[in-house]
Amino acid sequence: MTDGLILYVPGSVLILALLIKAPTLRRGWDQPLMRAVCTLLCVGCLVMFLAAPPTISAVNRLVGITNVSAPLVYGALTAFSGSCIVLVLHWSAGPPAAVRRATRLTAAVFGAVTLLIVAFFVIGDAPVERLRDLDTYYANTPWIREMIVCYLLAHTAGSSALTGLCWKWLLRVAPSLRPLRTGLALIVLGGVLDLGYLVAKWAAVGARWAGRDWDALSTYVAPPLASASALMVGSGFIVPLVGGSAAWRDYRRYRRLRPLWKALRGFASPSVMTVPLTWWSPIGIRLIHRESVIDDGILALGCWFDPGVRCAAYEAARAEGLRDPQASLVADAAMLAAAVRRRRSAELAGLLGEHKERGDQGPPDPWRLDSGPLAELAHAFHSSPIVAAVRRDPPEG
Repeated sequence: MTDGLILYVPGSVLILALLIKAPTLRRGWDQPLMRAVCTLLCVGCLVMFLAAPPTISAVNRLVGITNVSAPLVYGALTAFSGSCIVLVLHWSAGPPAAVRRATRLTAAVFGAVTLLIVAFFVIGDAPVERLRDLDTYYANTPWIREMIVCYLLAHTAGSSALTGLCWKWLLRVAPSLRPLRTGLALIVLGGVLDLGYLVAKWAAVGARWAGRDWDALSTYVAPPLASASALMVGSGFIVPLVGGSAAWRDYRRYRRLRPLWKALRGFASPSVMTVPLTWWSPIGIRLIHRESVIDDGILALGCWFDPGVRCAAYEAARAEGLRDPQASLVADAAMLAAAVRRRRSAELAGLLGEHKERGDQGPPDPWRLDSGPLAELAHAFHSSPIVAAVRRDPPEG
């Protein structure tokens, strides 16, 4: 089983990508691009599980034909390569009629190659079972040699097309579309690793044709490259789906609010009750809870705000070249940091009574913190050197 993990794990990642894609597939089954993506993932899963040595041995025993797994694996790899070409055709967004014709031609060509692989195996002779090195062991065997060349040529064409297209697309995608850029970068990396797998295979087979022994390239170098490639490609399809989801956006916002939440969670008024969260609470509920804690903390610190700190921080931010919205965020964050320090100092000195007599209603406008979203305020609170300076050396109050 250990021998199979190197392929079972990436196969499981491809299954995960397929499961994540399933709801979208249900809604958009009429879209050829969606069908092409899911076909690629399905065939990729099949390849990973069929190519693992334990599966090869089990299939050979079950069918009762020595090395019968070879045409199954090579046929699945050829189908995967054809799926890559079809996906490239749909991603290229050409005229629909031309894409349909090219798709049918691709299916016909790669289908014919798959049939050739099966035919070559039937008329060839491979009596010795090889679980890991069939490519090199039978590299000079008539008809089995042709079977190996067919699958290598098909796989080289498909992998090169997918890698090239994703690279061109990555260069054109706007930096703001980070999940898509990350996904494309992972697919490109997976494609490069797959091309490395193909180089190792071609080199080992070619060495056999030349009378040399480079079998280690095929037996020990190529499989880890194939495994890593499948992991990268599967992750590349997962990241845009998860990264663009509402749950992922909520999670990112939840994480960005942590510095502000951590600083303010102890300052809410005793009259404010928060509902405790369970460990299984959805991320959307956790986000609302964190935002409520921050809002309550800001209200509780309102009477500790110092407009002078805000003005000084605003001028310092403008002097650093920040535009007005960013400077306002830094100024609010600095005033909030100073209020946190003053409140904590007062707690330590036991001087909260006089402030409590004033109530926690907050300062009059315009000194309320209304210059931007909480996530941006949290970022300024955590990362601005101006705020850090205020936090280290708070004003007297």
